[in-house]
Amino acid sequence: MKIIIALIILLVIHLQYRFWFGDGSIAQIKIYQQRLDDLKKKVEEKKQRNEALGAEIVDLKKGQEAIEERAREELGMIKENETFFQVLE
Repeated sequence: MKIIIALIILLVIHLQYRFWFGDGSIAQIKIYQQRLDDLKKKVEEKKQRNEALGAEIVDLKKGQEAIEERAREELGMIKENETFFQVLE
């Protein structure tokens, strides 16, 4: 009888050790949850970026105004008979 009680106590100690410190422990689960939350945040940021890029692509395919605006802002282009003014602060 003492052997069975000793085995049960050892089993409980072993299971408690694995629960608190072993593979799949509570601390490790918290670490994995934090990683998962970080990855979800990154995925959401990437989705928003993709949506913005998709909207920009549709805008560029749809009309000349978007292409013209982009040429003005990024390349500094101007139309014929326009005057370019540069303001320095």
